Amino acid sequence: MGEEKTEQSAGELNSEQENRSKVTLLRSSEGRLLLTGVALAFIFALWLGVKLLLSPQDSQVLLGMTATQIMFGRAAGMAFGYSLDLEHSTVITISIIIETILVLIFYPLFVFSWRHLLVINWLKKIFERTRKAAEARKGIIRRYGIAGLFVFVWFPFWMTGPVVGCIIGFLLGLRSWLILTVVLAGTYVAIFGWATFLHQFHDRVAPYSSYATMVLMALLVIIIIVGHLLHRTLHENRHKD
Repeated sequence: MGEEKTEQSAGELNSEQENRSKVTLLRSSEGRLLLTGVALAFIFALWLGVKLLLSPQDSQVLLGMTATQIMFGRAAGMAFGYSLDLEHSTVITISIIIETILVLIFYPLFVFSWRHLLVINWLKKIFERTRKAAEARKGIIRRYGIAGLFVFVWFPFWMTGPVVGCIIGFLLGLRSWLILTVVLAGTYVAIFGWATFLHQFHDRVAPYSSYATMVLMALLVIIIIVGHLLHRTLHENRHKD
């Protein structure tokens, strides 16, 4: 009888702790960011679904651009859009939405994982690689402050970008609203920069070859894949040493 009461008490305690954790997640600033990101992702997916019903051909292009940008980054995704003759404004808008969703979802998930509030097993390796990349560049960003973080996100170096930038800001102890303001501002400026370059490139080479922008996208993807493999190889060699 006493053992049953003990087990029941332990179960109630665990349940109460889980409920408190859920409340903490929802009430925290990161929790609200995550909910916003999920809501935005749902709206975007719903819009793509409607496009699929109304205009299947256009929706396939949008899905291709979305998948390319998520896997290979903004430059490759935007080049994909221009190569299939998407409107300039459409490419910019879609790219902004995708980058914003990625930041609003992955940044709070990383913070929750760091604080052991919410651990997702299949994201552990991704977060660990991203954290190590952020740690390696944290010193440089600390030296130049907010301006350094902005340039880091904006400039197309290897292993730069909004997600890594957010984690660097977090490791430096910056507030969430400041991190998001700087990172998203740098991201949007970078998107407009890439849009200007890729749009002009497409307009100039399209009369000569309709495949030129697609070739550029393929080159960007190859560079990203090779860079990733080299980065992983160097990291593994350092770990062995």
